[in-house]
Amino acid sequence: MDFSSFLTSLGTSFAIFVVLMLMFTWLSRKQGNAVVYYPNRILKGMDPWEGRSGERNPFAWIQEAINSSEQDVVNMSGIDTAVYFVFLGTAVGILVLASLVLLPLLLPVADSDPGETASNGTFNELDRLSMGHVQPGSQRLWAFVFATYWVSLVTYYLLWNAYVHVSDLRAAALMAPIVRPEQFAVIVKDIPTLPQDQTRKEQVDTFFKEIYPDTFYRSMIVTDNKQVNKIWEELEGYRKKLAHAEAVYAKSRSGSSPERTRPTCRTGLLGLLGEKVDAIDHYHGKISELITKLEAEQKVTVREKQQSSALVFFSSRLTAASAAQNLHSRIVDTWNVMEAPEPRQIIWSNLPKSFYERQIQQYVVYVIVFLTIVFYMIPIGFVSAFTTLSNLMKLLPFIKPVVEENSIRTVLEAYLPQLALIIFLALLPKFLLFLSITEGICTESHAIRAASGKYFYFSVFNVFIGVTLGGTLFSTFKTIEKDPNFIVPLLASSLPGNATFFLTYVALKFFVGYGLELSRMIPLIIYHLKRKYVCKTEAELKEAWAPGDLGYGTRIPADMLILTIVLCYSVIAPIIIPFGVIYFALGWLVLRNQALKVLVPSYESYGKFWPHIYTRMMAALILFQLTMFGYFGVKEFYYTPLLIPLPICSLIFAYICKQKFHQFFQNTALEVVRHEVKDLPNMEHIYRSFIPPSLASDKLDDDQFDDAMSQTSRPGSSV
Repeated sequence: MDFSSFLTSLGTSFAIFVVLMLMFTWLSRKQGNAVVYYPNRILKGMDPWEGRSGERNPFAWIQEAINSSEQDVVNMSGIDTAVYFVFLGTAVGILVLASLVLLPLLLPVADSDPGETASNGTFNELDRLSMGHVQPGSQRLWAFVFATYWVSLVTYYLLWNAYVHVSDLRAAALMAPIVRPEQFAVIVKDIPTLPQDQTRKEQVDTFFKEIYPDTFYRSMIVTDNKQVNKIWEELEGYRKKLAHAEAVYAKSRSGSSPERTRPTCRTGLLGLLGEKVDAIDHYHGKISELITKLEAEQKVTVREKQQSSALVFFSSRLTAASAAQNLHSRIVDTWNVMEAPEPRQIIWSNLPKSFYERQIQQYVVYVIVFLTIVFYMIPIGFVSAFTTLSNLMKLLPFIKPVVEENSIRTVLEAYLPQLALIIFLALLPKFLLFLSITEGICTESHAIRAASGKYFYFSVFNVFIGVTLGGTLFSTFKTIEKDPNFIVPLLASSLPGNATFFLTYVALKFFVGYGLELSRMIPLIIYHLKRKYVCKTEAELKEAWAPGDLGYGTRIPADMLILTIVLCYSVIAPIIIPFGVIYFALGWLVLRNQALKVLVPSYESYGKFWPHIYTRMMAALILFQLTMFGYFGVKEFYYTPLLIPLPICSLIFAYICKQKFHQFFQNTALEVVRHEVKDLPNMEHIYRSFIPPSLASDKLDDDQFDDAMSQTSRPGSSV
């Protein structure tokens, strides 16, 4: 990529962001768009334009984001969101402190060296500012050694402070004197074989009553709810269709035409085939039929489909926290107890899985993930190699006349490789989430953390390493074939030359990506199309503008990839640091606005994501240190062994942090729940909040259901 292509990429990306920001300013003031740009406030009963009457400043949202406090974020979007902003702030801090030394120190040192550019004459204007421009063995490399130590020390300092701060956030949330149902319950897995003289519920109740006689409340045996869930989902589907049909009929009656047109539907496949019937009568009949079927299946489920796991409830959150940390059996595969998550987080189908089943599935998933990471690098490498214009013209000669046009060539060089990579990576997250759930993880937040971790390592291995090497290996394959030993210096020397790709990749991500995030053009268009052509009821409208959450499973790995790239190139090509600062600072601003006004969390784990984030930040730092060690070796710097202590110090630092902080994020510290809640907890309400909708149908007799769940002669449950 030449300098004009780089400027084209940067300039057009910035122009797109400005246009999208102005579109946001204009569209967010329209009354009909409030549910798209302020859904979080609307759901909390707040005025969408509170504090902005008569506002005409297009940058007012920036001022609001900057002036907001951490407590504002917690109040609007929860602890997990506040922890995410701690990560963004820490990343900005690391890069800003690094830039204060690296930019004024390394840029003049590299530029004034009489060496040759790293990319053989392409992009000379910026290659001169990289470490690749410094001659091998030069004494100027001492400045780069100092810079490597400086980046490492800054990262240690800020990560330590961040860990302390997040621990305080989590502690403050957990010790709050409000009733949270999950703080009074535990999940019990691997219940032993049922004795002949006891029911499953008697077995669980007897076991926990003997250990916690004063605070044990009751148990809920988990059952296999596949069939009842299927019936309930079908019933809910017909209820939505009935509401839609009735709304259509009501609208036809209120129109100018005096005729009343009753909607019709077909009874065959997907409503496209079969006999045409009156929709309202048909749906009423289906609902009545399914209600009867659901009630019968509920009774069968709560009595006969019991599994070897349960939820156990205590009247004290201190007891629940203690029970989740205690060893309840001398054998590892029985009576395993863990903290209960929020009811909406539980992956019920994974609770009955046995200890050994979970272990085997976990190892199988690890093997699949390893193979995916390794072999996915092959198509990534080909995408990286083939999307360069020179290689595309060799493979597809007929495009040469088009590509030779300067304007078209400039645009393609600026965007083609980056867009191809982004689209390619978008196919992966759902597959990794499926694998994480297959491991046997029983909470949504844990499954997303696991998928996020897999996606991060995949991104680093295939994007950072794959892209760095892909184009170089493709163009020098014959040389490597003749001299395999040439691959080591080739890999190291390819780093500075690929810095330009990552500069444009980062710029594209923060300008276009955050511009689309802020403007919400796609959700806005989808909402208005659905409102005009699809939605007929208030429930359908609300579903159309439902904003969703931050999407940690993909957002955090994407941010971590950017941080890894910027850290690894921070000393080799320091000019990338300002781009990293803009990425995380702009992300902080845009997502602050979204957290306060738009996004609605789908769960709350009270900061359990932080150890996951911290571990990946340490992995990025160690990768940076190893990269610098290897590159100094290629530069034939005699004192390269001076960098050996850095990865060792990082491992020691990570070990100390894990020993000091990590356990609190695995279990609730008893000191933060030793004080009882302000109001006496309604244990029956807490208990019923864990009953899934498929077993809490309005048509089911509550007394009968409660009897089925509580009598020891009828083991009960929920899945």
